[in-house]
Amino acid sequence: MIDPLVDNLRIELPSWAFGNSGTRFKVFGTPGVPRNVHEKIADAATVHRLTGLAPTVALHIPWDAVDDYSALARYAEELGVRLGTINSNTFQDDVYKFGSLTHTDKAVRQQAIDHHLACIEVMHQTGSRDLKIWLADGTNYPGQGDIRGRQERLAESLSTIYQHIGAHQRMVLEYKFFEPAMYMTDVPDWGTAYAQVNALGDRAKVCLDTGHHAPGTNIEFIVAQLLRLGKLGSFDFNSRFYADDDLIVGAADPFQLFRIMFEVIRGGALDAGSDVALMLDQCHNVEAKIPGQIRSVLNVVEMTARALLVDRAALTAAQESGDVLGANQIMMDAFYTDVRPALAQWRTDRGLPADPIGAFAASGYQDTINAERTGGTQSSWGA
Repeated sequence: MIDPLVDNLRIELPSWAFGNSGTRFKVFGTPGVPRNVHEKIADAATVHRLTGLAPTVALHIPWDAVDDYSALARYAEELGVRLGTINSNTFQDDVYKFGSLTHTDKAVRQQAIDHHLACIEVMHQTGSRDLKIWLADGTNYPGQGDIRGRQERLAESLSTIYQHIGAHQRMVLEYKFFEPAMYMTDVPDWGTAYAQVNALGDRAKVCLDTGHHAPGTNIEFIVAQLLRLGKLGSFDFNSRFYADDDLIVGAADPFQLFRIMFEVIRGGALDAGSDVALMLDQCHNVEAKIPGQIRSVLNVVEMTARALLVDRAALTAAQESGDVLGANQIMMDAFYTDVRPALAQWRTDRGLPADPIGAFAASGYQDTINAERTGGTQSSWGA
């Protein structure tokens, strides 16, 4: 039996996951890859039609730039999805070599701020709620930059941007352990992100990327803490084996995803009215793009359904009585429960295919786009 809370699950898809993308050495081309943002949205809508769990698509500016964002929003709605988070980009222009929002040159900082103001205008036109900021800002060598000065400039820049977001919009600040800054990253951890957004106001939150942590980090602790503080704005779901690889969520450690979703549920982030956003942030470099996104959505819903099986009352009793092994067994019993047959029935009851990946393979959609998308330039990393 699938817990009714699963019906509240919504997973945002990233437009860039449908293009040729990857962050390691070589980006491999794939037949049928979108040539523009409209084709990315069409592929995302296909995932939603098959899973029923991915009703929004995140955009990246300028990779997904168009002349008329209102028309793009209408196009998405015609396909059964909506436009979601708007992601900024201050890490590819040459002027940002030594930083963007933290740069010592006020003109460079203003250019970065202006880009975010342009992203906010995109949000106005698309009806998007969230502006997500990830920065590559940092230094590679001791002494290269003033650590404290960079934090102060960052705070000033973020404050300027925050003042321009609408009453029903939010700013979410993502953190990343390292890369490309190898000595000191300006937003390297949840504490730094929290300190920065906490100074801004209620509509500034933290984005937690599940793949952006040091090995051994207890990510579910961070989830619990940010939910307790009311500052967890969104997730970027992916997986990694070492430090920062945008692999399919749950691929490396499904038990970790289970533990994270348990804290999401425990903290009320799946309750009706919760504003915590769940988004995939992945690069499909060697696997097929659309099935990769479908598999990712299925991994999230499977671990969510398992986490909802935890007997919370029994767990609390075991914890309070000091029953260490009993408490652990309650968690493990839920994790090892195979929910896939129940989820197949859950999908069937909602008019969805019991096997979304099989349904996609049988649909002929991939063959169609392989034949149709032969001209033009494929979307790729950074475009």
